[in-house]
Amino acid sequence: MWIFGWKGPSGFSATSTAEQVTQGVDGTGLTAIVTGASSGIGVETARVLALRGVHVVMAVRNVDAGGNVKEAILKQIPSAKIDVMQLDLSSMASVRKFASEYISSGLQLNLLINNAGIMATPFMLSQDKIELQFATNHVGHFLLTDLLLETMKKTARESNREGRIVNVASGGHLFAYREGIRFEKINDESGYNSLYAYGQSKLANILHATELARRLKEDGVNITANSLHPGGIGTNLLRHHSFIDGFISLVGKYVLKNIEQGAATTCYVALNPQVKGVTAQYFSDSNIIEPGSHAKDADLAKRLWDFSVRLTNPN
Repeated sequence: MWIFGWKGPSGFSATSTAEQVTQGVDGTGLTAIVTGASSGIGVETARVLALRGVHVVMAVRNVDAGGNVKEAILKQIPSAKIDVMQLDLSSMASVRKFASEYISSGLQLNLLINNAGIMATPFMLSQDKIELQFATNHVGHFLLTDLLLETMKKTARESNREGRIVNVASGGHLFAYREGIRFEKINDESGYNSLYAYGQSKLANILHATELARRLKEDGVNITANSLHPGGIGTNLLRHHSFIDGFISLVGKYVLKNIEQGAATTCYVALNPQVKGVTAQYFSDSNIIEPGSHAKDADLAKRLWDFSVRLTNPN
């Protein structure tokens, strides 16, 4: 696939880098939140957005690690506007605290990059008694988006610039939704499969973006919502599966993307003018692709939305 560098309609391919897909884009005056910006493709996403003039707010669980990334970016790009704020997506209390502090700061918000994620962890429950991967990858981002949406709407109106919400849904299009294992079973260890649970959480990212896009369009709001697959990347996400992680370490450099290529689709969807007005789409290798049938299921997206609202607003 990507090894051949086939270019799609956008003119980019799996070998394109984040810098290449944003070449010539002026992000001055834009403000972005990037979750999980202290490791993996989140670091490169934050760096390239800052390189293009965007004011980047790194929303990270480990503020020390985030601070180190900020210093590294400033060393390379002295003019960069970049801040670090603490956010633990597995905790709804932390999400609410982050959103409250961000809103109180008075900053605008043009771009929300829901990038952070964990993968294939052993069965654990979050502070809110939700399976950890679903809590971190979907519920936390769903709540964060909801709490910041009014700020994004206000920014879009006042700046007359399109807002963009980007969900990194790594591989979510590959996972089927099993009627026997519903999203509602998110605190049940019986029959737990860590990779399948990961897939369900990333499918949820796609469905979230799809239903959000429908609602934003219905409201006539100048904000788009899309999801994407960054591609196979040799990050530390599979550290809980030592055999797979070891295999990837051995052959990854021959078949996987590097970090610069892995962050490309995120930066393309966030900044490239080709994506203006495009919403409710799924991207891979900086091109629109057709996801699986479950990822396009409007009824499933609506049911997940209602379920997520009940989870995040239990009273």
